Amino acid sequence: MIKTSNAKESEGTPFSADADLQRIYYTSPKGARLLKRENSGWVITPLPEKIGKETFATAVVIGDGPAVFSDELRKAIETNQARLIYLLDSKQSLPVEASGVSVFSFLTDSVQVESLHRIVDAAFESLSLARHQATLEVELHRARSEIDQLNEAGIALSTQRDRDSLLNLILQKSREITHSDAGSLYLVEENDQGSRRLRFKITQNDSVKFSFTELVLPMDSSSIAGYVALTGDEVHLADVYQIPSLFPFDFNRKFDEESGYRSKSMLVVAMKNPQSEIIGVVQLINCKRATDLRVNHRTVDEVVIPFPQECRPLLRSLASQAAVALENIRLYESIETLFEGFVRASVSAIEARDPATYGHSFRVADLTVGLAEVVDRDDSSHFRNIRFSRAEMKEIRYASLLHDFGKVGVREEVLVKAKKLYPMQLDLVKQRFAYARKVIEHEQSERKLAYLLEKGREQFLARQAEFQRDLEEQLRELDEFLDFVVRCNEPTILREGNFERLSEFAARQFFDSLGQRRPLLTPQEVKFLSISRGNLDERERRQIESHVNHTLSFLRQIPWTREIKNIPAIASAHHEKLNGTGYPYNLPASEIPFQSKMMTISDIYDALSATDRPYKKAVPSDQALDILFDEAKQGLVDRELLCLFREAEIYRLTSNWKPT
Repeated sequence: MIKTSNAKESEGTPFSADADLQRIYYTSPKGARLLKRENSGWVITPLPEKIGKETFATAVVIGDGPAVFSDELRKAIETNQARLIYLLDSKQSLPVEASGVSVFSFLTDSVQVESLHRIVDAAFESLSLARHQATLEVELHRARSEIDQLNEAGIALSTQRDRDSLLNLILQKSREITHSDAGSLYLVEENDQGSRRLRFKITQNDSVKFSFTELVLPMDSSSIAGYVALTGDEVHLADVYQIPSLFPFDFNRKFDEESGYRSKSMLVVAMKNPQSEIIGVVQLINCKRATDLRVNHRTVDEVVIPFPQECRPLLRSLASQAAVALENIRLYESIETLFEGFVRASVSAIEARDPATYGHSFRVADLTVGLAEVVDRDDSSHFRNIRFSRAEMKEIRYASLLHDFGKVGVREEVLVKAKKLYPMQLDLVKQRFAYARKVIEHEQSERKLAYLLEKGREQFLARQAEFQRDLEEQLRELDEFLDFVVRCNEPTILREGNFERLSEFAARQFFDSLGQRRPLLTPQEVKFLSISRGNLDERERRQIESHVNHTLSFLRQIPWTREIKNIPAIASAHHEKLNGTGYPYNLPASEIPFQSKMMTISDIYDALSATDRPYKKAVPSDQALDILFDEAKQGLVDRELLCLFREAEIYRLTSNWKPT
């Protein structure tokens, strides 16, 4: 039975959350009573009628009547802070106030003590299980939240391709999951001698703003970051101003003293790549009670707490993900560096076949990228809808560098041909003229000898001067002819009438050593010397123009990544003209890539203004621009792009170009 003590003998006291964990309250219309276990059963002790909401923290309430169904009890039952055992007599039914209230058990007021004990113990067991389940749910929610944070961080890290952005993201995410006010990130690097050192790469701080400059630290145990980088050990300090003597390092307070900041708790972990090599260090400072709080020397004790144990595995996991992401970036950069070196070496090798054009591809790349950057910023009606991503800028640069890659498929003698005749052909012509000269001299000597023998000495001497004048006249004509051939050999426009004169001279013959007639110029030599413009005949010109087809063929064989897959198409269209007269495909303006239109301007400008080539003289910048604008009038190049090229002075980008 439930016994009632004299209220005067045992005064009740309000429930305290810090008191016994298990409290049993008896509630009736007369008020609440605290039940205490005694040898013979439960004793009801009076309590104040107004019990705060904390009353029901871990409580079993035994009650009857409507008064027991208070809002506080309802809430306590719903939140698993209390269990209700309701007392009924044989004539009593549940009051309307009980609607929606979960009752753990129903008892009569004549319940046996043993039964009461079992029911009350079961109620407390139910509360204990509910609290344990709630604790598990909190832990599960925290674990899920941590997993979500790590997944979110991992996704963010895996998609980042810029090294500096990645490093900032690593530190930012590390601070977020640990509620750190500040942090720093260090990278392990090797110098030229192979010695490892630590580079203080980035730092972040929510409480103070300051300028930051990278610096290099020795990789030794004199600093906290150096110690972690050297040993791989995790360091957790409650207060960096009170470092235990077992550690070999000290904390440098210079920043705190200069900024008014106060560093206190610290967590430092190493970043290890999949090969377990330490590649960096994450150093977190001042774990905060709330993320919106700020830290200084006055608030530090209220705001900052030691880094909790549960955040350390999180940071280690994030540091591992960060190390993998950083290694991926390094691998990506290594591949880019390797490819960049391959491209530059390829361009240099190609241009080595034609030394007169050395540097042309590099200058065209500089000019085209420079023009693309201006277009990207231009808001005029012509270009406001044209914007280039970073990948597209890279695509433009590589296409420009490789636009003449196909010259590797052009015969070198055609590629480097400076005059209308090949050097060996001109040498043969000169040797032939020299032989013809000897033939004339020999024939004149034989003529004089025959005359001397026939007419005698006196008559010979009388005509000797005539013989000499005749010889000199023949030699002069021969020399003039050779000079004319040399002039015709220059890659200039052949003047009107020179072709006929060339044909006239070409008809002249001489006798070789076998007595056979030989022409002073062969038909092929006459054909080359008769080229009306430039230095190439039609067959040779087609060979030169075929370099574009070779470029497309070669570049298509390279497995370009998706972001730069248009390189072959861009590079192979730099000789197309807006009016459809270009080569190799006579594309109309609408089918020529915009990037190729920019490259065409750069290519023509550099070809006109660069260092003298054997077949032409370099022209000043203003003259080169005039020639380009003349081509724009003819509908060959884009006038709007050309105006931007001139107005932005893109052409000056290569005015002092030097090979690197």
